[in-house]
Amino acid sequence: MKLWKSWVIANKDFKIFRKKKRIIYALIILPFVLSIGLPLSFISLTSSNAAEVMVLLNSFSFFYIILAYILPNTLSSYSIIGEKIEHSLEPVLATPTTDTELLFGKTIASFLPCITMIYISSIIFMVLSDAITYNTIGALFFPNWYMAFILLLAVPLSSILSIELNVIISSKVNDVRTANQLGILLFIPFIAVYILLETNLLSLNITNLLIILLTLIIADLVLFYTSKATFRRDEILTKWK
Repeated sequence: MKLWKSWVIANKDFKIFRKKKRIIYALIILPFVLSIGLPLSFISLTSSNAAEVMVLLNSFSFFYIILAYILPNTLSSYSIIGEKIEHSLEPVLATPTTDTELLFGKTIASFLPCITMIYISSIIFMVLSDAITYNTIGALFFPNWYMAFILLLAVPLSSILSIELNVIISSKVNDVRTANQLGILLFIPFIAVYILLETNLLSLNITNLLIILLTLIIADLVLFYTSKATFRRDEILTKWK
């Protein structure tokens, strides 16, 4: 595999994304709304004890794994289906690139913008959370090893999971909205874990984080091989209508 070919494909997608206001808005608005809105919710909890606040901070930290799954959904769906609709995908598929180079380029194009926005917004979240909860907790809650684990390991794996799933879906449907709706189905287990964390039925400890990480790794590997087997450029060029 020649990485420079993948980077050329990724750069092409970057240029397309910059021209699509819908994609830009989806990429920017949600992370910043959450990163500002979640810490502000602690203002109404000034009477809560430190233990309750820390439970909420942990559950809000997990939300970045969910965000890492949501954000690439629009980008990765449009990267294949959107280009097909606008008749800009066929020239790319006709180039002498392998499927692996093509898919890796598409993955880079969806992965880098989303990860960048998540890291920027997470810094805002941590700073605001510390500023608002310092008096209640008596110390700075962030940064901590749990958040580092989430941002450096779980978030990238969650983002890759979303991208790979959308590659599989995009090879079966011809509509961006349908792809987005199907891609959001795997969002349900993430929400279930978030609810368990917020209700303190599940704790965000190292053991549970390792279980989450292992689950994401297995899912990523399964979807990686499935996406390679599902993506058939000849069918896209000849059978898509």
